[in-house]
Amino acid sequence: MRVVVAPTRFEGSLGAGRAAAAIETGLRRARPDAEVVRVPVADGGPGTLEVLLAAGFERVPVVAAGPTGEPVAAAIAADGARAFVELAEASGLGRLPGGRPAPLRATTRGTGELLRAALDLGAHQVVVGTGGGAAVDGGVGMAAALGARLLVRDGAELPPGGAALLRLAGVDLAGLDRRLHAARVTVACDVDAPLVGPQGAAQADGRRAGAGPDDVLLLDSALRRYARVLADDLGLDLAGTPGAGAGGGLGAGAVAFLGAELRPGVEPVLELVGFERALDGADLVVTGEGRLDARSLGAGAPLGVARAAAGHGVPVVALAGAVEVADRELRAAGFEEGHALGELEPDPGRVRAQAGPLLERLAERVGRAWASLP
Repeated sequence: MRVVVAPTRFEGSLGAGRAAAAIETGLRRARPDAEVVRVPVADGGPGTLEVLLAAGFERVPVVAAGPTGEPVAAAIAADGARAFVELAEASGLGRLPGGRPAPLRATTRGTGELLRAALDLGAHQVVVGTGGGAAVDGGVGMAAALGARLLVRDGAELPPGGAALLRLAGVDLAGLDRRLHAARVTVACDVDAPLVGPQGAAQADGRRAGAGPDDVLLLDSALRRYARVLADDLGLDLAGTPGAGAGGGLGAGAVAFLGAELRPGVEPVLELVGFERALDGADLVVTGEGRLDARSLGAGAPLGVARAAAGHGVPVVALAGAVEVADRELRAAGFEEGHALGELEPDPGRVRAQAGPLLERLAERVGRAWASLP
């Protein structure tokens, strides 16, 4: 019996690597003879960097600008000509000094500096993860760090932050890092949000970054101005493009300034960790996350795992802290079945505190239930 174990993190309880180890322990209790292949996965949000490092990528330290300009000790993941840059590493909520939100003035400049470090290493394939950001600046901070000029009406440089986009008058790409022409940049979008509107970057990432209702309106207006300038100066209509709003609009900036491709976050991550290779000869895949809900069935790491496994005819079982969808919905999405830690422990607090041992027990049940496999 060959089992591929491919969970993402159980937010607030277990990282993807620890979750994979717990599932393997439980499976081996039921099937000591099983061949278990651990492939922790992620969707481009926080924790993706650690998943890539577990897959054999090298951690490369980089000092970069934090979301409000202070230098932070960050890192990228590199593997020869491939590199991964995580937005949250330099420009994330966890990098805000004292944890104080700054949704109007936070910048993605540090993410651009991480991209520059990847180019310095000779990377030709760069994946950028978009989750956990503190800025809603459309990725202009990132672009400025790579040589683009964002201009106000008198020709001066645009100040940092999303609110400043209300003053944007034009863009100048003459100084953009020429190495980008030879690089293929992919944005691993943790959401498929457009740049503007009720489902746009200001509504989603702005609120998470601490923006109040008035700030959200201001940021949405600023991003609409940004979209108009990109259309006028670069001929790109990105206002309603799915994924353009990911990372506080960084998706749009990556397309406009880096020529990037926008993809659902788990897809490029699965490619980087070699998930398709792990599926060769597999009898079962066990995936999981903290909460399996309606959003999980529209996007996210477990769904990507299920779709990839379906291409190889391998059944998939999902384990989660909580399962909030019906069995028929799970099956329609490509999962054979889903099980929650709540089946073993009804108290949510204890589920979070004891997630590792509970996940082992749940995985052991799965191993016994599927014991008839070769």
